[in-house]
Amino acid sequence: MSSRHRTRRLSLQVLCCLDAQGAGARQQAHEFITDSKEDEATIEAAHALTRDAFDDVPTCDQILARHARHWDLGRLALVDRNILRLATYELRSGRAPRKVVITEAIRLAREFSTAESPRFINGVLDAVAKEISRDAGISRDAGISRDAGDAGDTDLDKEAEEAAEEAEEAEEN
Repeated sequence: MSSRHRTRRLSLQVLCCLDAQGAGARQQAHEFITDSKEDEATIEAAHALTRDAFDDVPTCDQILARHARHWDLGRLALVDRNILRLATYELRSGRAPRKVVITEAIRLAREFSTAESPRFINGVLDAVAKEISRDAGISRDAGISRDAGDAGDTDLDKEAEEAAEEAEEAEEN
């Protein structure tokens, strides 16, 4: 399991706790990540991802409300709602390619949610990614700004390949 996936797993768990307990539980959430048995880099990344994603929840929820048709966000399963929030934040931040973010969200849904959730998560995030790409001028496939002026990030390309391979392996098993 990649360190970025472990980071997302920790962040999802904490976002679910914060969703259930409120912002007052931030200290306990911080301790949960710090006390995990992950390496220091994963812990630091999980703290940053959780903080940034949690701070972006209101904006993510506005975006998700437009695309989770016929679903009130408050009535979605807690895990699904927070997978969607985490992935929407990541799509908005542009820190990882679209394919990686969606593949990872589907993988988290398979690990932590119901059998129907991966399909639902995929559909909502595909629509969210299209909106964000359209609004930000981001390439649909690469998830990299066309205005960035560079050839892309090989680490992100490698992560996309690894996530796709892991998703294929999971489906085979």
